[in-house]
Amino acid sequence: MSSFLRNSPQPLTLAIAFALAIPASLSMTSLAVAAEQSSVQTYDLPAGALADQLNQLAAQAGIYLAGNAALTAGKSGPALRGSYTVDQALQTLLAGSELTVVQTGEGRYQLQPGAGGALQLGTVSISGMAPGSTTEGTGLYTTYSSSSSTRLNLTQKETPQSLTVITRQRLDDQKLTNLTEVLEATPGITVLRVGVGAENDTYWSRGFQINNFEIDGVPTSARLDNTTQNTAMYDRVEVVRGATGLISGSGTPSATINLIRKRPTAEAQASITGEAGSWDRYGTGFDVSGPLNDSGNIRGRLVVDYKKQNSWVDRVNTDSQLVYGISEFDLSEATMLTVGFSYINNQVNDPLRTGFQMFYSNGNRTHFSRSANSAPDWAYNDRKQTNVFTSIEHQFDNGWSGKVEVSHTQNEFDELINYMNGDIDQATGQGAYLYPNRWSGTPRQNNLDAYLTGPFNLFGREHELIAGVTMSRYEENTPSHGGWFGPWTGYNGTVPNIFNWNGSGANRPDTTPVGKTHIEENQYAAYLTSRFHVTDNTAVILGGRVTDWKRNNEVTVYADPTQNTESKETRNGVFLPYAGIVYDLSNTWSVYASYTKIFNPQAYGIHDENNKALEPQEGTGYEVGLKGSFNDDKLNASLALFKIDQDNLAVYVRSPDIYRLEQGTTTQGVELELNGELSEGWQASAGYAYSVSTNQDDDRIVTTSPRHSLKTFTTYRLPGVFDKVTVGGGVNWQSKTGQDLHTFEQGSYALTNLMARYEISKNLSATLNVNNVFDRSYYVYADSWSVYGAPRNFMTSFKYTF
Repeated sequence: MSSFLRNSPQPLTLAIAFALAIPASLSMTSLAVAAEQSSVQTYDLPAGALADQLNQLAAQAGIYLAGNAALTAGKSGPALRGSYTVDQALQTLLAGSELTVVQTGEGRYQLQPGAGGALQLGTVSISGMAPGSTTEGTGLYTTYSSSSSTRLNLTQKETPQSLTVITRQRLDDQKLTNLTEVLEATPGITVLRVGVGAENDTYWSRGFQINNFEIDGVPTSARLDNTTQNTAMYDRVEVVRGATGLISGSGTPSATINLIRKRPTAEAQASITGEAGSWDRYGTGFDVSGPLNDSGNIRGRLVVDYKKQNSWVDRVNTDSQLVYGISEFDLSEATMLTVGFSYINNQVNDPLRTGFQMFYSNGNRTHFSRSANSAPDWAYNDRKQTNVFTSIEHQFDNGWSGKVEVSHTQNEFDELINYMNGDIDQATGQGAYLYPNRWSGTPRQNNLDAYLTGPFNLFGREHELIAGVTMSRYEENTPSHGGWFGPWTGYNGTVPNIFNWNGSGANRPDTTPVGKTHIEENQYAAYLTSRFHVTDNTAVILGGRVTDWKRNNEVTVYADPTQNTESKETRNGVFLPYAGIVYDLSNTWSVYASYTKIFNPQAYGIHDENNKALEPQEGTGYEVGLKGSFNDDKLNASLALFKIDQDNLAVYVRSPDIYRLEQGTTTQGVELELNGELSEGWQASAGYAYSVSTNQDDDRIVTTSPRHSLKTFTTYRLPGVFDKVTVGGGVNWQSKTGQDLHTFEQGSYALTNLMARYEISKNLSATLNVNNVFDRSYYVYADSWSVYGAPRNFMTSFKYTF
C-alpha cells in the first residue's frame, strides 16, 4: 500500500485515511486539538522505518499527518524516547531525512520534501473509492500513485503495466471537457469519431477497441454512454493500456479507462468558470466544496456545468448539463459513509453520423465542405444518465481496511439519425438517399463492489493483500422502431440534388415501435491479489479472478409472435491469472514484466451466418518495460514492449451483423512516455506508440489505427516579472491509416495546439486555447464515408476562485 497507514495501530489518526483530498479534522474540537499540540507527551519509539515511526507518532499524539509513501521509501528514523511536544517529536524523527512537515491547520500536518518546501502534495487514499493520489491542486501532469492496474495502490514505478494519468491540471490546461477529447490527448490511444454530435465515437488501443470503463475503480458497462462523460466532475482520468482482466473481469486486451471522481475537501473552496469560443460555443459552471459542520466530520461537494454549443458542422448544436454532488460522513474515527449522485443531460440537434460518401459513382473522390451536414433537420440525439452511489469504509486497528460500494446507473437515450446512402452522380448530384434509423431505450446497471486489503507478514517481510468480490447486473429494454428505413421498405428518402442539400424537405419516417428487445447480463466475480516483497529490490504481484457470466436476450415482434426469439449465453468459472514482477535497479529506475489472460464476450447482436452467437474472445497479454521516477516522483518516464495473442476476433462479413471468427491474431508494439514536472513551473507530457496487428497469415489488420503516433503537450510558467503568464502547446502526429479493404488511405498528419493563461489577480485567471493552429484538413473517420476533424478554433475561458 502506498501510504503511511500500512502499520498504523489507529489508521484514522492520519489525514490520508479518509480526507481523500486535503487532510481534515474529524470529531475533535479545536480546543482539544490545540491542547494536545502544546502538551508534552512521553514517547518510546525504537529506531526503524521512518514511515512506521511517523505512523505510531501520529496515532499516539492524535494528529493528522498527510503525505506520499514515496517520500519515506528507504528512509529510517532515530529512536524517540522521552518527553516532547508534537512539533519537537516530528523534528526529531525527521532530522537528517531531507523531509519537513508543514502545519496545515490545527492538529493537521503535511509531509513535504525539505528542499524547496513549497510543494503541495496530493493526499494518498487507501480507499478503492478514490484510489491513488488526488491531482487537484498539485499543478502536476502526473500522479504519485494509482490502483487502476491491480487494485493495489502503487506508484507508477511500482506498477508492472503501462499507465497514463490525465490529471486535473492537464484537463484544465487543454480544456478537455469530455472523454473523447481526453483520449485524443492520451498517448497510445486512437479515437475514431464516426460523426459529430453522434453517439458512436470509438476508442482503440493496441489493435483492439476499448470496452473497459470504470468509475472510481468500479467497472461500468460499455453500453452506458461513456462517451458523454463530462470531466468537470472528475479529478483525473487513468488509462491502463493492455489487458486488465484482474480488475475488469471481462474485456479486450486494449486498455481500461478509469475515471476518478472529485472528492469533498476539508477546507472550504469554491470556483466559478465561464467560456466562449468559435462557432458560438458558450459554457459556465461552479464547483463548491468544504466542511458542512463545525467539526468537519461531514463534508460535501457540488459541481454544476452547463454548455450550449454550435459546431463547425452546419446546424449541429448541443445543449448539455451536469450536476454532481457528493458527501462524506465520518461515523467514527474508523468508519466513513459516502453518498453521491450525478446527472448528465445531452441534447443534440441535427447530429452528423458517418458524413458523406467518399467517392462518386464514377470512382472519383468527392470534395464536400468540412461544414457540410448530411443529417436531415428532424434528426436528433438525446441522452440522459443518472448515477447514484454509496459506500462505507472501515479501518481496522491492525492496518487492514474494507469497503463496500453499491451503485445504480440508468440511461435514457432516444436518437433518430441518418446515413447518407446511394451512388452520387458527379455531374447532376443525383443518386443519394436518406437511410435513417431510430434507437431508444432505458439501459440500467446495478453494481456491488466489496473488498478487504491490508498487510501481512511472511518469512520476516511485510507484504500486501487485497481480496474482493464484484457483482453487476445490466438490463436493457429497447423498442424496435422498424430498423433501417431504405427504399426497399417503402420509405422515400430520395435527395434530388446532393449539392443543394441543406437538411430540409426530407420525409420523416414513421418510427412507431413494432417490437422490443430485452437484454439481461449478469457477472459475478471474486479476485485475490498479493504483492510479495521478495527482496529489498524485488516485488512480485500474483493474482487471479474467477468470473461467472450470463447473458439472456429476448426479441419480441408485435405483429408476428412466431418470430419471437430467445437466446442464452453462459460462461462459468472463467479463471484469469495475473503475474507481475518489478525489480528496482536504483531509487530512480525499475524494470518490470507482466502476464495476464483475457476473456471478452462478443458484443450484443454479433452472430454468424446461422444466427448463432459467436464464442467469446480469449487471449494472452505479455509486457516488459523500464520505468523511471525523478524530481521526488513529480516526473515519471516509461518504456514498454508488448505482445498480445488473441483468438475468436470477430471480423465483419456482411450486413446485418454477420461476422466470422479470426484465430491467431497478434498485436506487437512499443510505447515510450514522459509525464510530469521537468523543472519548477514546467510541466510536460510526451508519448510515442508503435503498434501493428496481424492475422494468422501475417497480414496486417486493424489498419484504421496508425502504426506510429506521437502526442505531446507542455506548459511553462514564465519567470520573474512575467510570472503571472503561463504558455503552452503541443503536437499530435500520426502515420497513415486506411480501411482493411483499402478503399481509402489517409496520409500522416500533425495537429498543433497552443494555450496561454494570465493571472489577472490572486483569484481570477483567463485562458486562451487555440486548436489546430495551422488549420490542417483531416479525417477523424474515413471508409466509404468520411467525417472531417475540427478546423482551427479557439476557446477563451476564465476561472474565479474564492
